[in-house]
Amino acid sequence: MWAAPRLNSWRWRSRFGSAAVFHVKHAAPFCFVPSSGRGILPIQRERATTRIIAIANQKGGVGKTTTAVNLAACLAAAERRTLLLDIDPQGNATSGLGFAQAAGPGVYELLAGEAKVAEAARPTSVPGLDLVPASDRLIGAELELASAPRREARLKEALNVEAEGYAYVVIDCPPSLGLLTVNALTAAHSVLIPLQCEYYALEGLARIIDAVRLCRMRLNPGLAIEGIVLTMYDARLNLCEQVEQEVRRHFPREVFRTVIPRNVRLSEASSFGKPVILYDIRSAGAEGYLRLAKEIIDGAAKSSRQGT
Repeated sequence: MWAAPRLNSWRWRSRFGSAAVFHVKHAAPFCFVPSSGRGILPIQRERATTRIIAIANQKGGVGKTTTAVNLAACLAAAERRTLLLDIDPQGNATSGLGFAQAAGPGVYELLAGEAKVAEAARPTSVPGLDLVPASDRLIGAELELASAPRREARLKEALNVEAEGYAYVVIDCPPSLGLLTVNALTAAHSVLIPLQCEYYALEGLARIIDAVRLCRMRLNPGLAIEGIVLTMYDARLNLCEQVEQEVRRHFPREVFRTVIPRNVRLSEASSFGKPVILYDIRSAGAEGYLRLAKEIIDGAAKSSRQGT
């Protein structure tokens, strides 16, 4: 049975409000162990100035957009300049940061080669976090890309040079495995998989892992699994505990120590067009995403020191 992680004190610098320092409890740093033939995929990482992370799962309602918005905000608050790309035609990450799907360059224009990142990126209410928004034009983008040359690499070509000024690029993918998601997986260094604590979500996990494996073989050999993060966790439900045990048993090295709880503040923050750290930083949801950001930052630093 999985043992609860050791808790330590983390000195958190905030650029929001009057308080200068927050003391947040976080799990002991997540350790990425190079694959030795076991596990779903090798987890060795390429060294890169900019880390591109795709948030992907073909099942809807598992917390992809909530994770993309709040993880990006927490990385920016940790003084890592971050770019969030909303490539989901629904545009929930765009509205979740307080933007309407208005006229102007966005992700569609990046894919079409009509705009550069510097022209499409917009500053948000979180210092250090920029957004490339979705628009209505993305709805038909997959049909247009179907006959385009190098259709799977359009996003990668747009980000190769333009994203150099960012420490992290977070991509919010649509709930499908179409060309938009394939573009994200081709451009990314790693994929983070949100998994809702229910059995229907477990059934879809194998499909996204297969998609990542195919992408590694054919399009992006360097693509790694950033990790699987359990979302909407309710400690009062036996089902959540059973799902957690099952996932950790099958994927012991891929699952983050951090578990994102079911928290009403996360939903409320989205309705106000804010990440949860601006809405209520002392909420359980905010603390969960702060811990997740810390795990990702520590994991990247560990990989860089090891040269993997």
